[in-house]
Amino acid sequence: MKSVKIPMRMCLGCGEMKPKKELMRVVKSPEGEISLDFTGKKNGRGAYICRSEECFKKARKMRRFEKSFSCKIEESVYEVMTDELRKETKNG
Repeated sequence: MKSVKIPMRMCLGCGEMKPKKELMRVVKSPEGEISLDFTGKKNGRGAYICRSEECFKKARKMRRFEKSFSCKIEESVYEVMTDELRKETKNG
């Protein structure tokens, strides 16, 4: 029986390797817009975090998103992403 390979990704917040499906994708589009990607299918450069507000805060504090995307991220973008994450965790 053939074993199925599970794609693993590292969380920018806690640094743990986890299956890709357990993580949430943050994407920088070709136009430079940064947003949360709950489907995992948006076009652009992706980075992954756990679906928890704690990991998001850690990644933000240590500027991991800015390092991953090689750009400065405005506070307003972080606020929008925080709101989206809160809505998703309440619904999910």
